[in-house]
Amino acid sequence: MDSKDISKAVIGRLPRYFRYLGDLKEKGTERISSKELSELMNVTASQIRQDLNNFGGFGQQGYGYNVDYLYGEIGKILGLDRPHNLIICGAGSLGTALAGNPDFINAGFRIKAMFDVDPVKIGKFLHGIEVHSNKELEDFIKENEIDIAIVAVPVNSANDLKDKLIDYGIRAIWNFSNTDLDVPDYVAVENVHLLDSLMKLSCTAIFRS
Repeated sequence: MDSKDISKAVIGRLPRYFRYLGDLKEKGTERISSKELSELMNVTASQIRQDLNNFGGFGQQGYGYNVDYLYGEIGKILGLDRPHNLIICGAGSLGTALAGNPDFINAGFRIKAMFDVDPVKIGKFLHGIEVHSNKELEDFIKENEIDIAIVAVPVNSANDLKDKLIDYGIRAIWNFSNTDLDVPDYVAVENVHLLDSLMKLSCTAIFRS
């Protein structure tokens, strides 16, 4: 099935399925029904079956899902069956924190370099990753087959940086710059707004109190 036929909502749930199945796999669970999985994830069994049917189903009636097999197949759909080369643009506190996250390496995301405009930071190693000058971006991206760029720069420089990344061949951007980046249809972008998430939590807590 063409990936364009899959809704963003379904794609958004796949990492959660993958995470729960990974936990089940570590516990030694060999198979699980959609009903059992729904109780763990607080998603209806019908929703789970509909989501997975977009990719062929993977289950057998009366047997359920083979946990190891389904974990592997969802991993392939998510592109985790091969390594991905990343760069981090912005060597501030957020960029540094992201560079030190071990989950990226465990999932096959390899941070190849960091980039910044601050001459004090250039040449330093943060969590074992060298900080390069932004002037080296184009050559580095082309020479190292970079798949994904993480943008962790101030708002006022995010759009200019985004345009350069796209010009240099980047087709996937994970954006932490606190502004929504407008990109062409052939570029994937995930805009992450940490403060929005915190305010949502605050509001939810108020209405539940």
